[in-house]
Amino acid sequence: MDYPKRKHVRLKNYDYSRNGIYFVTICTQNRRCILSQIVLPRVVGAEMVGRGLAPAAPRLTACGRLVEEELTALMVRYPSVWIEKYVIMPNHIHALICLQEDTAGASPRPTLMQVLGTLKSLTTRRWNGMIGQPGAKLWQSGYHDHIIRDDNDFLTHWTYIDQNPARWTQDEYYQEERERQP
Repeated sequence: MDYPKRKHVRLKNYDYSRNGIYFVTICTQNRRCILSQIVLPRVVGAEMVGRGLAPAAPRLTACGRLVEEELTALMVRYPSVWIEKYVIMPNHIHALICLQEDTAGASPRPTLMQVLGTLKSLTTRRWNGMIGQPGAKLWQSGYHDHIIRDDNDFLTHWTYIDQNPARWTQDEYYQEERERQP
């Protein structure tokens, strides 16, 4: 039987431990909406309800909160990693992750794959413990990354992250939020 060839999405011969900023997207297994719920302002009759005039924003579930804890803890775990900006959507996360020199020289700089592998492993383990289902998959295998090339590219991706909740229903990852976790 002929299986489709897996497409390699990483740049060949690129050192993913180099100083730089990376835009990453990680999706939940089967794109289940278990990380957050997007709260949108809405008009009922002539009255604004929900969040009023505040912009759309994710309301994190218990799973989303533990993902946020582990995402921000990466900066402690890896002194050469800085999380510039992130958003936790219902079934995926976007983040701008900066890899830089460890000024203390305490540890070798990790690759982007190691950083994201750590995040996915720790969040999966913690989530499985919370729901009592050892071995359940939280994340799809792999992730999408984009190497930020210049200030304009950085600003474009920063804005994308910032505006992503307001565009949730038009997002390529959008799914009805049927599966809800606490």
